[in-house]
Amino acid sequence: MPTTGLHLGLSTLFIRKGLLNEAEMAATIHKSRLAKQSLVTTLTTDKLISAREIAELCYEEYGTPLLDLTEFDLPSIPEEYLNKKLIEKHRCLPLFRRGNRLYIATSDPTNISALEDFQFSAGLHAEAILVEDDKLGKALEKILEEDISALDLGGLDEESLAGIEVTDTDRRQEDQQGDSSDDAPIVIYINKILTDAIRKGASDLHFEPYEKRYRIRFRIDGILHEVSEPPINLAGRISARLKVMSKLDIAERRVPQDGRIKMKLSRTKSIDFRVSTLPTLWGEKIVMRILDSSSAQLGIEKLGYEEDQKAAYMEMLAKPQGMILVTGPTGSGKTVSLYTGLNILNTEERNISTAEDPVEINLEGVNQVHINLKAGLTFASALRSFLRQDPDVVMVGEIRDLETAEIAIKAAQTGHLVLSTLHTNSAAETLTRLINMGVPGYNIASSVNLIIAQRLARRLCPECKEPEEIPEHELLRLGFSQEQINQGITLYKPCGCDLCSGGYKGRVGIYEVMKMSDEIARTIMEGGNSLQIASMAKSQGMRDLRQSGLLKATQGVTSIAEVNRVTSF
Repeated sequence: MPTTGLHLGLSTLFIRKGLLNEAEMAATIHKSRLAKQSLVTTLTTDKLISAREIAELCYEEYGTPLLDLTEFDLPSIPEEYLNKKLIEKHRCLPLFRRGNRLYIATSDPTNISALEDFQFSAGLHAEAILVEDDKLGKALEKILEEDISALDLGGLDEESLAGIEVTDTDRRQEDQQGDSSDDAPIVIYINKILTDAIRKGASDLHFEPYEKRYRIRFRIDGILHEVSEPPINLAGRISARLKVMSKLDIAERRVPQDGRIKMKLSRTKSIDFRVSTLPTLWGEKIVMRILDSSSAQLGIEKLGYEEDQKAAYMEMLAKPQGMILVTGPTGSGKTVSLYTGLNILNTEERNISTAEDPVEINLEGVNQVHINLKAGLTFASALRSFLRQDPDVVMVGEIRDLETAEIAIKAAQTGHLVLSTLHTNSAAETLTRLINMGVPGYNIASSVNLIIAQRLARRLCPECKEPEEIPEHELLRLGFSQEQINQGITLYKPCGCDLCSGGYKGRVGIYEVMKMSDEIARTIMEGGNSLQIASMAKSQGMRDLRQSGLLKATQGVTSIAEVNRVTSF
């Protein structure tokens, strides 16, 4: 992630030029540190100063050469200088080499440590070239992500598909399948299915054998779609190939197995798959979950939080102790919300440990523990060990029992920031669930800082969505107020085009964010139920899931039908 240190030269420059006052600059610097962004990126993202204006000011002040990055040929960058860790850390991009000098594109010419790090890494003298921050961001996205959706997979030949690298595969086990020439079409077919799933943004793949047919489905934006129906006689070879890639025992077909696949798609892009097999009546059903670590580094701005909800989350992440709970059903995006928070907290000054079942996303700088019930490694035992390891931040994958809840609350009360999840339908029900587990109300009131309930709704495709006419009485029934209707409401419906799936493209979070207040704490200690707690929170300005969903619909982000699907109605 970009360096978050304070560059006094830049802040002083902007204040001296009258673009911001000292209080505004101090607030921006604080925000950039919390978000783990450079000062320039925060200024441009919040539209306080334009990227072009910053670049021109820095050019005048420091005399650093200014380059329009849109005119630069990115594919010409020498691959040996693309150090991904340094690029992400400093938000800089090596462009070209001239003799013993390596020229580095940066939007912040005062970031001397970036030049020093690239100089040490490349063994060349590093010199800065000034570029606009927004253009730099787009270039970095192209270089680092190499967006799989932009690839024309249909144009890949058999050699390209067969050559996609699957790391850590046991070749001896693969040889057990027989003649490699017979299996080449299966290898190509499976690689094509996996790359298609990534290109289409699928979260899960289902390989399902039945008596007379074999079905492959992708879960895209939370909905399953059938994508292929290979001949039933290939069922055994498909499952064998997937099990070999996952390092599973291909001879064992009677019991479930779990494994992982790591596919390297390019020099900088790899995708993990979590694989689960299940013996069924007609063969082994295999489900694969796509684990893309970049989803945890999207940034909180892209998750769908409203400004007040985002501010509440960021405020509680900045606290040194207490508990943040995220709740919702399976597949509601809890993991991404938690990891986005961890990513913000993940600095060299903090010791972060997580206990997960299973570990879905690898995050460098975080000590991740995979729960193993058979070996006696439970959430509670892992949490006890964390507290002997000098932690600052602890993440517990799920609070399932009283023992885990008590240890987590004790940690939150003794100077640690604890993040965790529960399976409840709303923020208020989370508090009553803890009480029903046996946690005393005074412990909950003194330790829980914030509860986030969430759902994932499909985003309307911006290219084909159309306005939807809904009668006034129906709007009132849906939950809109008369005041909102009088002010004018424009709602949209899905249509469908070549760029989307049934009128939807991607998903967005719908959130219910409840801060612990003195009044809510008092209600808990007096034995109040979830309805009373929810009523108190709403009186203090909290939007419930339904209200947040309706707000997203009025913003044109999703449809009323989708809001009805994911929230109670």
